[in-house]
Amino acid sequence: MTVTDGRVARAERTRHAVIEAHIALIEAGELKPTGAQIAARAGVSLRALWANFNDLETLFAETGAELLRRQDSAFAPVPVDLPLGERIDAFCRQRAELLELMAPFARSSAMRAPQSERIRRNKLRHIARVVEEVDALFAAELTALDPSHRGRLVRSVAVASTWGSWVALRDVLGLAVAEATELMKHTVTALLSEAGSPALSEARPPALSEARSPALSEAGSPALSEAHPSEARRPASC
Repeated sequence: MTVTDGRVARAERTRHAVIEAHIALIEAGELKPTGAQIAARAGVSLRALWANFNDLETLFAETGAELLRRQDSAFAPVPVDLPLGERIDAFCRQRAELLELMAPFARSSAMRAPQSERIRRNKLRHIARVVEEVDALFAAELTALDPSHRGRLVRSVAVASTWGSWVALRDVLGLAVAEATELMKHTVTALLSEAGSPALSEARPPALSEARSPALSEAGSPALSEAHPSEARRPASC
């Protein structure tokens, strides 16, 4: 190995150690780790960290790429030939599992996103992947729609199954994972009903549990009890 090769190998080891340290700190609950904390966790000097990453934006980009690689390696596509109800169930369970796994990173990103273009791009990449998955998984039900309607519907399902909705269910409404997953299934089924597929009659949104989240219990709104059932099941507007 030449001197140059040795330097390249050391630089790669340092970069890998820094990215792993960044991920480990966030997983441990340090949602906004400093360069000094990351360097200490990686076992490298702060100077070595900044010699390999020009700035935090570069580190965010590479950490985001590593997280996407991990998701790809763990991803098992839901079979498209399953009955619709089973596809919705499998999709929502898979999304819930992934969202719980990625929760620390999503919370960390939310704290830094206003100041980080890279993090905002990473979030869009995550959502774009879900859009692609939804479009492929439910293609049989969506095929009769015009492109504009199909696009709106696919994006609506994607929004219902990505972090923004999940954090509202889990953190704002205080729902358990199982309850939040059922609500996601209910929402996705209701949205897909716009496609008008006969198979949707077999995959109607299940009756939601009467158990209320702490947030809804405290609200005690009369409108909740007075709302007509058909209105409560109405799909969200695209």
